[in-house]
Amino acid sequence: MRVQICAVGRLRAGPEASLIDDYTTRFDRTGRALGLGPLSIAEVEDKKGGGMKAEAALLQRALPKGAVLVTMDERGKLLSSPEFASKLAEWRDAGRSDVAFVIGGADGIDPSLRTQADFSISLGKMVWPHMLARAMLCEQLYRAASILAGSPYHRT
Repeated sequence: MRVQICAVGRLRAGPEASLIDDYTTRFDRTGRALGLGPLSIAEVEDKKGGGMKAEAALLQRALPKGAVLVTMDERGKLLSSPEFASKLAEWRDAGRSDVAFVIGGADGIDPSLRTQADFSISLGKMVWPHMLARAMLCEQLYRAASILAGSPYHRT
């Protein structure tokens, strides 16, 4: 199952980019044998300042056709890492070929796109900067693959 992160904003060189590259590589390496990956990131940017609606339209175009749509939203479900791993495995085992995680802009994800989501995940009650949210999601994807592979990376 291919995994895509569709996010508003462009990632610049820096510590977040290094973290994301590292965890993407780890996920691809670990996930391959499990039928997970590759992990790709599609970035969109509303240069005209159209707000959440314009961002939603750009995100919609970046989504793979037929993908499981997962929004990253503070109103989403709080999952433990093993629960997140199980959810990924559930989608993979159901024969879904793509899953897309959506990270919105500064104002969040437009309600029109949120209502289309198959699932919504929260990274906690706090709101995180977009680039940190991307890094945290990439780490959790790698952790999920590690859990499914039986690796000792995840310790409870």
